[in-house]
Amino acid sequence: MTSLFHRLAFVVALLSIGCSQPAKPPGAITLATTTSTRDSGLLDVLLPMFERESGVAVKVVAVGSGQALELGRRGDADVLLTHSPKAEEEFMADGHGDSRQPVMHNDFVIVGPASDPAAIQGADSAIEAFRRIAVTESKFVSRGDESGTHAKELSIWKAAETSPHRGWYLRAGSGMAATLRIANEKNAYTLSDRGTFLAQSKQLDLVILSEGDSLLRNPYAVIVVSTAKHAHINQAAAKLFAGFLLSPTTQIAIAKFGIDRYGQPLFFPNPTP
Repeated sequence: MTSLFHRLAFVVALLSIGCSQPAKPPGAITLATTTSTRDSGLLDVLLPMFERESGVAVKVVAVGSGQALELGRRGDADVLLTHSPKAEEEFMADGHGDSRQPVMHNDFVIVGPASDPAAIQGADSAIEAFRRIAVTESKFVSRGDESGTHAKELSIWKAAETSPHRGWYLRAGSGMAATLRIANEKNAYTLSDRGTFLAQSKQLDLVILSEGDSLLRNPYAVIVVSTAKHAHINQAAAKLFAGFLLSPTTQIAIAKFGIDRYGQPLFFPNPTP
């Protein structure tokens, strides 16, 4: 009897030790994010850090913000990193997101040929720059892909009370890096996030011609997809990833990213709205 009691006590002790070990989120997650986080090289820095710390593998789908949010709506991604505030708010209002938190920001710049045929350099705003492009019918390449960059571009045309049309207005239907290459080939203007432009700049003849307008601010947020809509979502690991992005160590890594290569950061930490 005593021997049996000891054996049972030993088993209970083992179970207790096992239960006290912190559980790691199982499996992997799918991150739907923008081409700018991929093309700038930021993900190449952050994802290995997260995978080492968590043991969670990350599959990346890099598309426009609109497409990333659609992947979330369909339950084809566990976590999103996007930069389209209005669309993100609609996503949350529709109940597709468990949480949405600001992570970082950079800005948009209007780039074009150094010859600047529309004379936008020196324009007092992004709206005025777009008006000059339209009036002179200078070539402009739009991403045309429902991305956050595309949404921002359309909002500027609207504010400029201008409807771009065929002939001088070209739709790439591509990510930011590809759109920049097309603009370069066409000797055209385009709107780009600063990070991707700087990352691609050595391969381009384009230059920054308009920047600094508050209208061009470009915030990024991380969204954990809701299990209320999609029960199969690996929410534990998705929340771990969101927490990782907001951690002091990661925020410092974001702040430093790009300085060694470009002499300036490509993104700025933004832990508050």
